Amino acid sequence: MAYTTINKGSSYMDTSIWSGNGSTSDRNITSGVNGGDLVWTKRRNNTYPHILFDSVRTFLGTKGISSQDTSAEGTVASEGNGFIGGTGDSFITLKEGTGDIAYTNATGGDYVAWNWKANGAGSANTDGDINSTVSVNTTAGFSIVKYTGNATADQSIGHGLGVTPKMIIIKNLDATASWMIYHHSLGYNSGTIPRFLQLDNTNAQNNGGTNDFPAPPTSSVFKVGSYSTMNGSGNDIIAYCFEEVAGYSKFGSYTGNSNADGTFVYTGFKPSWVMLKRTDSTSNWTVYDNKRLGYNVDNNGILANTSDAEYTDDRIDLLSNGFKLRANHAEVNTGTYIYMAFGQTLVGTNNIPGNAR
Repeated sequence: MAYTTINKGSSYMDTSIWSGNGSTSDRNITSGVNGGDLVWTKRRNNTYPHILFDSVRTFLGTKGISSQDTSAEGTVASEGNGFIGGTGDSFITLKEGTGDIAYTNATGGDYVAWNWKANGAGSANTDGDINSTVSVNTTAGFSIVKYTGNATADQSIGHGLGVTPKMIIIKNLDATASWMIYHHSLGYNSGTIPRFLQLDNTNAQNNGGTNDFPAPPTSSVFKVGSYSTMNGSGNDIIAYCFEEVAGYSKFGSYTGNSNADGTFVYTGFKPSWVMLKRTDSTSNWTVYDNKRLGYNVDNNGILANTSDAEYTDDRIDLLSNGFKLRANHAEVNTGTYIYMAFGQTLVGTNNIPGNAR
């Protein structure tokens, strides 16, 4: 049985859902993570964009970035159609913006937000070649890192975790550039060059080179090359860094069996949130959680790299100790895949029950 130092996983990562009420006044959503520092939201029943906000960049309408798009901060996910205006004791505050609130609170709209807990606005980190601002939660293995690029090869940036991250998601905030993904399960090209994926498209893994990720991360820093995607000269860049925590988070890989009685993936906890991506061929990034609808077999999927509404195909079961694929579908069960998963084991610190949901 898996043990964890986290007795309540939903204090560090959780999902909020709500129905829009059309109000143009601020509205507080009192579910999810109290004081979440990364909030990723999507209207479920329409083709409006994914929008990500975080506490390091501050929760302002001009700070939205979109996982399905390469545009700079505040371009696709502008404040005009409503935005996440903050967290804290109110969990999530919906703001009306200057337009029709379609992104966050329109009448007839169904919404989801995924929330992660770091440590507020962050503090200075001088590890590495480029100084950074880091908001870190070492208990949950999560940090938000903001830095300014210098277009120089082989640069290191401090991430604050104190252990080597298993996954890093990076976006240039000031330029049109793909979201770059490091995942330890992708392995290496030429022995030491990490392969990578891109969150905003369907591409298979890329072998990479020294101008992308020139070396794997360490317990104190991650490295970037000279390309503008992760190190544009004078550009502000954001990175979300994750490390595994036993009984709470897992970043791994699996091989599908091309069968409706699909592959089982052991995580050691009951997943409440899972994102999958095929690595050996083109496919979408698919997100599942335990709130939409949140029971087997009806775990609805949302594609992170498109603005599509959620789909209702039955492709995954979320089980007490992992997840099982339930479809012979190219996006989940016919090739090689990476995943990131969060949840709660049944046993917590010193054998205390972990309050799994």
